[in-house]
Amino acid sequence: MAGGANADYPVRFWVDYPEEGLDRLSTALRLIYVIPIAIVLGAIAGGTSFQGASDDTTTFAGATAGVLFFPTLLLIVFRQKYPRWWFDWNLEFLRLSNRVAVYLALLRDEYPSTDEEQAVYLDLDYPDAKNDLNRWYPLFKWLLALPHYIILILLGLAAVFAVIGAWFAILLTGRYPRPLFDFVVGVMRWQNRVSGYAFALVTDRYPPFDLD
Repeated sequence: MAGGANADYPVRFWVDYPEEGLDRLSTALRLIYVIPIAIVLGAIAGGTSFQGASDDTTTFAGATAGVLFFPTLLLIVFRQKYPRWWFDWNLEFLRLSNRVAVYLALLRDEYPSTDEEQAVYLDLDYPDAKNDLNRWYPLFKWLLALPHYIILILLGLAAVFAVIGAWFAILLTGRYPRPLFDFVVGVMRWQNRVSGYAFALVTDRYPPFDLD
């Protein structure tokens, strides 16, 4: 479950740790197994290439590519509205993207479902556009998030090495080292907060600089 000092942030993400262990064969062949669902995700995102087998920075770019950003920006600015079905699209697309990213990062063995939550959880609070969102912020929130982009590049590179280390650990022990698991999930949590703030536009609260 989500918890900690930032549990009330409008974007919450967590993944259940696989207490039962992980399948060595599935882990060894993950780059092959993920291809079909990666193609599906890329097609949903409008032909965006979803690549980078454990590259969290590319995963972040791929995830945000399918979000309804510009139409939502225009409607918030000119009408102070955020249509519920647009919000639902963004939420479900980000959930699917995260399930694929979790599978690619070896965090879970379940093949990513296109509609079921499985053991990967992402919650976004639906905003009241008139009362919760400043109509002008969407014009520059993506720019205000620049410090996060820089940090996420560095964290993404660190996460790549963490996943590589976990790959060897799983092949040898069948377990994902818990510190590496928590770190990779934390990086994904950070990415989701930035995506919710700067691209899905569900909140004006600046994302915390925190893996928690």
